[in-house]
Amino acid sequence: MDNFASLLHGFGVALTTYHIILMMVGVLLGILVGVLPGLGAPNGVSLLLPLTFTMDPVAAIILLTSMYWGALFGGSTTSILFNIPGEPSSVATTFDGYPMARQGQATQALTLAFLSAGFGALVGVILITVLSTWVAKFALRFSSPEYFAVYFLAFASFVGLGAASPFKTIVSMGLGFAFAAVGMDTVSGGLRLTFGFNELLSGISFLIAVIGLFGIGELMITMEEGLRFDGIRARVKVRDVLKTIATLPRYWVTLLRSAAIGCWMGITPGGPTAASFMSYGLAKRLSRRKEGFGKGQPEGVVAPETADHAAGSSAILPMLALGVPGSATAAVMMGGLMIWGLNPGPMLFIERPDFVWGLIASMYLGNIVAVLMVLATIPLFASILRIPFAIIGPVIVVVCFIGAYTVAGRPFDLWLALAFGVVGYLFKKLDYPIAPLVLAMVLGDKAEDAFRQSMIMSRGSLSIFWSNGLVTTIMLIGLALALGPVLSTLFGRLTKPKASSAVA
Repeated sequence: MDNFASLLHGFGVALTTYHIILMMVGVLLGILVGVLPGLGAPNGVSLLLPLTFTMDPVAAIILLTSMYWGALFGGSTTSILFNIPGEPSSVATTFDGYPMARQGQATQALTLAFLSAGFGALVGVILITVLSTWVAKFALRFSSPEYFAVYFLAFASFVGLGAASPFKTIVSMGLGFAFAAVGMDTVSGGLRLTFGFNELLSGISFLIAVIGLFGIGELMITMEEGLRFDGIRARVKVRDVLKTIATLPRYWVTLLRSAAIGCWMGITPGGPTAASFMSYGLAKRLSRRKEGFGKGQPEGVVAPETADHAAGSSAILPMLALGVPGSATAAVMMGGLMIWGLNPGPMLFIERPDFVWGLIASMYLGNIVAVLMVLATIPLFASILRIPFAIIGPVIVVVCFIGAYTVAGRPFDLWLALAFGVVGYLFKKLDYPIAPLVLAMVLGDKAEDAFRQSMIMSRGSLSIFWSNGLVTTIMLIGLALALGPVLSTLFGRLTKPKASSAVA
């Protein structure tokens, strides 16, 4: 009941004309970001973030989250109409969404995608509403050892649950730690990894890194692959939309299963991309019409879209309650909170309940606004993709560099953004994950501070991380996730000869 009363108070904060207008603007900008290849939700949010520094934190976070929802919807639009995933998490939607569009069912595919996405996001927000206070109260038991254990669990989860190989994840995370260490040490005051550049004394802004990694890097890949817009004109009819809405309940099992997968992958650092692929794979494996997948099966659209948006919304919960983002976009938003003077964690619920519950209430409203607006703007944004990429590409570059320059107004940051663009390009070419690098850049300093404080408390003894049941449990889970891939590989090698000899 306390959560319900707090949520009603949050609706009183969020439900204003000004905030509704911000939601509509954010959704429109997000759809544009999702539609344009080379841009994505993390990059779009990071580009908009400098413009929110002078805004009230509640209004600013409403604008950013609305852009996030819009970007996810925009990525789905291009996946279905043009077979071009505007978001990495929308790749699985292309498997059946584009074949449906080629068969003249573009309206049905888009309607199923948007309604499924709205359902998944709604489940994720309900989860945040129910669990946020409990998670925050539980987190009040945390001190430095427990916080370090949580950060260790987040890093280990990327290793054990990530889609990429554990070795590549660790390399990406290690680079993130190195970038986070650049600048002046907050404890000793010494300089680290500045290499004589005065511009690096204040460290590397994660905004610059995100703009380069997700914006310029993706654009380099797109140019190399020779992007060609070979789309289908979508004619949205109200009658077809209503007919498709009536068919949605028949997929209720897929909706519930995919929402559960998305919420779990959102709370843990699995992320929306892993959730969408996992949900699609399970839907195909458990479906009675397996042969239809990949040829225009509606379940192949419902499953990944539901999981994608459930993971995207539920990733806000660990960011708010624990200060541990569950996705790259949540990491960018967490950086924004810190810039606004807000420290994500359990005390945020006590010190700024108007902000927390205003944000949660706005997530309900923002998703409704997004579903309605995206259906109305499909023809408009589909027409953007008919513009030659020779025009769109330079526009993306200009937007990225403007965003990088507005962070601190330093020309040096433009070179940093370009350098991170090269890093992002190499990561994509070598199939290295970028999200662990962003996570390590955001949490690296906090994890280091928590570790140092723990060492001071224990006078240099690592036994403090096993001093009580809570920290021991978190550390054991983290170790199990980190060592799981190694142990499974060793177990597979040990059992393989036995299996072959048994066959012989």
